[in-house]
Amino acid sequence: MTRVTRPDLQVYQSLWAMQPHSPDGVKLPLAEVCDMVAAEGFSGMAIDLGAADVQTAHDVRPHLERNNLTPLIVAFPKTVESLRDTLKMSKEFGSPFVDVIGQVFPLSVDGGIPVIRKWIEMADEVGIPVQFETHRNCITNDLFYTLQLLDAVPEMRLCCDLSHYVVDREFWYPISDDNQALIQRCIERSDSFQGRVASRQQIQLQINFPQHRKWVEVFEDFWRRGFDSWLKRNPEGSPVFLCELGPPEYAMTGPDGRELSDRWDEARQMRDTAQRIWAESCQAETG
Repeated sequence: MTRVTRPDLQVYQSLWAMQPHSPDGVKLPLAEVCDMVAAEGFSGMAIDLGAADVQTAHDVRPHLERNNLTPLIVAFPKTVESLRDTLKMSKEFGSPFVDVIGQVFPLSVDGGIPVIRKWIEMADEVGIPVQFETHRNCITNDLFYTLQLLDAVPEMRLCCDLSHYVVDREFWYPISDDNQALIQRCIERSDSFQGRVASRQQIQLQINFPQHRKWVEVFEDFWRRGFDSWLKRNPEGSPVFLCELGPPEYAMTGPDGRELSDRWDEARQMRDTAQRIWAESCQAETG
């Protein structure tokens, strides 16, 4: 039997997470940010159009190109049609896909189905893949709603950020087998994964605080299951794993307003953890 050697995991850092990147609260110039991310061996950088505007995307582009960092566009379309321009820009930028956090979210699943289908149709017309992020305050706001969309639209693919569903559903620890099975259904439809650790009450935990260790282990298991599933579905290549540790108010702060941990250090630790889990999954795949 011929063993296929998988390429390294594509680990991206978030531009949003670098503005600012540490407890000092200083926002560095885009050129310096890109230099830092490239020096640490990240494959690319996500440009979040919910936290930055299109002009920022154009401003950061030459610095990404200079550092051989691949841009990943995160779109927040507020109308069905408005996604089209972002898809065109993303293709021009060389984004591997567009991560959609759709701000059009009808109350009923029946109302959401044509929205998802139209966005997928647009992506096909433009010629760039689209993934729908599991995220609060958007069309995938709720786990149950999203599962029904997945059943109704077989071609719908996810970008899996399970921190939102752990908070949204307030999963008790340990997460029950029934809820794990629901999470697994999302994992098996996911083509990329995001790095953040949540609990049932907090969207973003400090990964080195000992009281959070149990939740870190929960998410490491999610990522392992995600990589295992991806490997079974894809005979070659590797997925994108995005470290997305957001600044305040995602990040917790003390009474002085300073963050309680250094997210840039945590992002690099998370990168190393994801790469280790990926290597273990690849080794298990080849026996």
